Amino acid sequence: MVSDRSDLSEWSLSTLNSLISLISLNSLISLFSVETKLTILGAGSAKPTHTNTPSGQILHHGEKSFLIDCGEGVQITMARLNVRTSRLYNIFISHLHGDHCFGLIGLISTLAMKGRTAPLHIYAPAQLQTLMQPWLDFYCADLSYELVFHPIDTRKNEVIFEDRTVIVETIPLKHTVPCCGFLFSEKIRLPLSEQSASEASNQTEGLSAAQPQSGDIVAHQRAKRAVYAYCSDTKYTESFLPIIDGVETLYHESTYLKDRTEQAALRGHSTAEQAATIALKANAKRLIIGHFSARVADHNLFLQEALHTFPNTQLAVEGTTIDF
Repeated sequence: MVSDRSDLSEWSLSTLNSLISLISLNSLISLFSVETKLTILGAGSAKPTHTNTPSGQILHHGEKSFLIDCGEGVQITMARLNVRTSRLYNIFISHLHGDHCFGLIGLISTLAMKGRTAPLHIYAPAQLQTLMQPWLDFYCADLSYELVFHPIDTRKNEVIFEDRTVIVETIPLKHTVPCCGFLFSEKIRLPLSEQSASEASNQTEGLSAAQPQSGDIVAHQRAKRAVYAYCSDTKYTESFLPIIDGVETLYHESTYLKDRTEQAALRGHSTAEQAATIALKANAKRLIIGHFSARVADHNLFLQEALHTFPNTQLAVEGTTIDF
């Protein structure tokens, strides 16, 4: 029987250490991670069809929402799905082809009409602001909120956004114009004893541990979990595999089927088979394919091709939300 508070503290610490020894680090990460979901707003390529809107996705991480690319019509899908724009503070644009950014000026204007006051941050190749400024001056001269552009270098892998829970870094891709993807990693604080934190920092590859403060019974180890990699338009390349290695969910464009492999390379795109190969070599846990060519009406053909190489593949279906 525990007789006093001192004994209780010793008993509690001993019990915690025992539990930690029985639970894997991955289980702890799952326990303390934040709920993440992905809503597909557009899964088509350059030519809109009656079934597909150009590229656009919303990554929901807890109470935050991140918009990734904003093709024409994306805000209509957002309205139809009742996506809460009050949670949207950051937009990431992979490159300056119209099917990835033509919807941006309309969305900016709509947010003003809704009376938005919170700043909106846009991370994109530097030329975007130059291209959009005349439109902003003409259509959005009286914005009710601050619009902040953050130029990114698509040639580098670097952190472009970081807050208490999320890190976003660029993934250099190979397209016909400067283009990058985005890797979203979750910061995790794991409650560990001083001894366990020290052991974990020495034994766990890919995690960086914060030093426990003097006098703490329980320290917090900092961990980073690669949750979602968005690989926009790119021809087949393995150059970015080290960046996305072990990612939980990978989105990779698959504009063409393998009978058009040569055309895909010439136009800076990938086939479904090539997307699956990247997922396999990146040790991804799940693959989502999209950016489908308007020439192929049956998207199941993309899925069937990818499944031969990477079994845990699914289609990006507009209007659906995928749980992580």
